[in-house]
Amino acid sequence: MKEFRGTGVALVTPFDNEGQIDFKALVKLVRYQIDNGVDYLVVLGTTGETATLTDEEKRLVKKCVLDTCNGSVPVVLGLGGNNTQRILEDLEEEDLSGFSAILSVSPYYNKPSQEGIYQHYKLLSEKSPLPLILYNVPPRTGSNIEVETVVRLSNDCKNIIGIKEAAGDFEQVLELIRKTPEDFLIISGEDKLALPLVLAGGDGVISVIGQGLPEAFSRMIKMGLEGKSREAYDIFYTLTESIDLVFAEGNPSGIKSMLNSLHISEPFVRLPLVPASSDLRQKINTFVNHF
Repeated sequence: MKEFRGTGVALVTPFDNEGQIDFKALVKLVRYQIDNGVDYLVVLGTTGETATLTDEEKRLVKKCVLDTCNGSVPVVLGLGGNNTQRILEDLEEEDLSGFSAILSVSPYYNKPSQEGIYQHYKLLSEKSPLPLILYNVPPRTGSNIEVETVVRLSNDCKNIIGIKEAAGDFEQVLELIRKTPEDFLIISGEDKLALPLVLAGGDGVISVIGQGLPEAFSRMIKMGLEGKSREAYDIFYTLTESIDLVFAEGNPSGIKSMLNSLHISEPFVRLPLVPASSDLRQKINTFVNHF
């Protein structure tokens, strides 16, 4: 699945000052990604504050992104949860035309066993009309998808094509690269580990900071994939401060502040999240103005 090698970005959902979706800003955001070399987009992931969107809002966001892209880059749909049966119903009922793959987060809160995680994804893979990308993010889900579980899924389920790995454990990343099939995608879910993962043999990133600085970040990943480690790290060290800043008070408050500094969208989020503090907004604005 070469279309998912490189830089994908997990899009925010822009809101206006009344808390409504700002579709003009969403169009501007999507065009900003495409114009600056991003390889694919992810819509309705965690960064998109999907948990706070109504079903109708989700439908409108999907339509807006697909219409704006108009096939210029692949679009991945975030579709996961801790109710396996509900996800199966969504797979049957949703219009998935226009999407290239599904990114499905490991079941959260329930804390299933490894066998439960395996059976969950195996059933989704049997019912999904699109390729599936696993999403492992233990700080949010409360459980880790262990390497052997990923290996089982990669061998047993042919339409499970990769994993977005955000466990923060680079040894686990290396084991995934070593033990999964050669064509199974290992994608970083952490911006700071994206370049080391690529240089170790991984396939790219689904990035947060990438939508704020898409040209530099996607160029860095491209150089990493080409084995140009010195040139890639030169870019990386110009970006590290921005990564620290956008995650300092949580995601997506930080990246929305950066997008506001870039005059793309407003910094508003929905409760229980709150916007970045004035101190952080000033630091992010200073970085953007001097980048």
